[in-house]
Amino acid sequence: MSTLTEVASGYQAGRTLPLRVELVRQLKRRRTLVMGAILAALPFVLLIAFAIGGRPGARNSQVTLLDTATSSGANFAAVNLFVSAGFLLVIPVALFCGDTVASEAGWSSLRYLLAAPVPRARLLWSKLVVALGLSLAAMIVLPLVALAVGTAAYGWGPLQIPTGGELDTGTAAQRLAVVVVYIFLSQLVTAGLAFWLSTKTDAPLGAVGGAVGLTIVGNVLDAVTALGHWRDFLPAHWQFAWADAVQPHPEWSGMIQGTAVSITYALVLFALAFRGFARKDVVS
Repeated sequence: MSTLTEVASGYQAGRTLPLRVELVRQLKRRRTLVMGAILAALPFVLLIAFAIGGRPGARNSQVTLLDTATSSGANFAAVNLFVSAGFLLVIPVALFCGDTVASEAGWSSLRYLLAAPVPRARLLWSKLVVALGLSLAAMIVLPLVALAVGTAAYGWGPLQIPTGGELDTGTAAQRLAVVVVYIFLSQLVTAGLAFWLSTKTDAPLGAVGGAVGLTIVGNVLDAVTALGHWRDFLPAHWQFAWADAVQPHPEWSGMIQGTAVSITYALVLFALAFRGFARKDVVS
């Protein structure tokens, strides 16, 4: 007996849930606007902190990146990335990737999307691309606002390197762009974890909180020096490898290893998300 599959005239699976539609839906959500406002406000918070507390200076004859924050707009942007890369920039990645599928289930709209009919792989692909795009946008907004605020407050000039020397403005802009790309790639493991959890639960807070929590656990484990070389397999171990890019002679080996570790974990987690969701009994 042959099986006959009927498809509506004009139906094309690849045209369901276009990226622009999903992007507009996510941009209109309050959490997107709030997160964008928080990231845009951070440079102003630091600016006020320096204005109240005075310009940072070296302590114990050791100059750090934070001590050069008021040297130029480029230094101010680099400091904003430094203070936010470890935790603050984890939040938008976990939020955009962990909330995207779980929120649909929480609203009981997921089954209606699939009944549209939107193929499950297409649904996940659209949501993942938009979530990663918003995550990257969040990481671009912060240094851009910081660069504008820092330039207005401290002037446009070269990037002063704590260990000595400086990078001219053109080179500094290129290196900061590399830093942003690396931070995004290093956060892919958080994105993968949040996205996988988002397909396993109907509670957005559980997916977001789980991803943030496990990221924190990774940071704690990286601080355990007794683990030795095992820490090389932790994405958190390489989260500040980008500092090697803002040197007169950049060193890329740490960034390459960190990128490889993060992408490897992320690909596994994304694959688990697609595989599990394809077999999931969606009732929400």
